[in-house]
Amino acid sequence: QVQLVESGGGLVPPGGSVILACQPSGQRYITYVMGWFRQAPGKEREFVGATTKTGSDTVEGDSVRDRVTMSRDNTKNTVYLQLKFLRPEDTAQYYCAARSFQYAFTSEVPQEYDYWGQGIQVTVSS
Repeated sequence: QVQLVESGGGLVPPGGSVILACQPSGQRYITYVMGWFRQAPGKEREFVGATTKTGSDTVEGDSVRDRVTMSRDNTKNTVYLQLKFLRPEDTAQYYCAARSFQYAFTSEVPQEYDYWGQGIQVTVSS
């Protein structure tokens, strides 16, 4: 069983930036296609970005495309999401997700991810 642990987040002023990290545990030497999603109260879960197992390819969600950077350090088994120029509408619970190890391609569809973290809150407010 893969467990995903997110870190980072918190209260960020408008225009600021945040770096979230996600570290799978339980399967140290297996890498996964990793994605980030977010969900604000009363809204559907929204795709933020995803990265392939090596980090050579990333895909970003439409609402954050020019403000997001995804990366991963497989030596630390950690993936990162940096979101810049934050706006109040970026306020949401952010979730890290992983596809089962046999999948090599990213996906923007939440149902295609097999493992999920507990989520971490990002609040953009002055």
